[in-house]
Amino acid sequence: MGAQGSDRRGLGGAVVVSGQILAVDSRKYERRFGRKKYSYDNKWHTDVTAVVNPPAVTLLRAHEVPERGGDTTWTNLVAAYEGLPQPLQQFVEGLRAEHRFGGRQPQWAADSDYGRRVQQNPYVTEHPVVRVHPVTGEKALFVQPGFTSRIVGLSPSQSDRVLDLLFDEVTDPAYTVRFRWFPGSVAVWDNRATAHLAPTDLDHLDVTRVLYRTTIEGDVPVGPDGRESVSISGAAFLGEK
Repeated sequence: MGAQGSDRRGLGGAVVVSGQILAVDSRKYERRFGRKKYSYDNKWHTDVTAVVNPPAVTLLRAHEVPERGGDTTWTNLVAAYEGLPQPLQQFVEGLRAEHRFGGRQPQWAADSDYGRRVQQNPYVTEHPVVRVHPVTGEKALFVQPGFTSRIVGLSPSQSDRVLDLLFDEVTDPAYTVRFRWFPGSVAVWDNRATAHLAPTDLDHLDVTRVLYRTTIEGDVPVGPDGRESVSISGAAFLGEK
């Protein structure tokens, strides 16, 4: 698997490159985070929502995967929104949320390589809690534990309660699908309407997991009220167009 283009560092240590492929390699993650990991974040997340224009589409190809475990799970954020009762839909449509790497509780050590990169290059964006899909016009809950840190305008305790409710809805098994990887498997997903969960069942095993990822540059999210997301810190995402 080849790569072209010049390396551009940012996004808290992730490699963001136009025309290049990122290796999702468990051996590199262990060095970067200071402990064994099989993804940069083992919480539900939509890719890189700390930036003002998160990737529109993500492609992931498996190269080396364990015989057992290591599955990836996706959830449908449109179905999660539609599963809310109407009063809650109306309530969350007017909310905005702050997104940053790690969300409310980062899973990496502050003195790890990744932790230092996040502190040196903070990326923070205010997104609508409900996003209107730019192609289908569908409404989707645009919050997830991996990046969403707080609801803007609420007290910390109020924000946590609202996020807990929404995170429970987003991760409801009724909206999810689980994918088993084999060498050569390819997954392609719409990052504007889904969140996903990296493996959580491998950290106690001595196995290697290597996949290759590329992403397509996305647009700036828009809420039902027509308001766009606003960058608080950090540059826009630059990926494949």
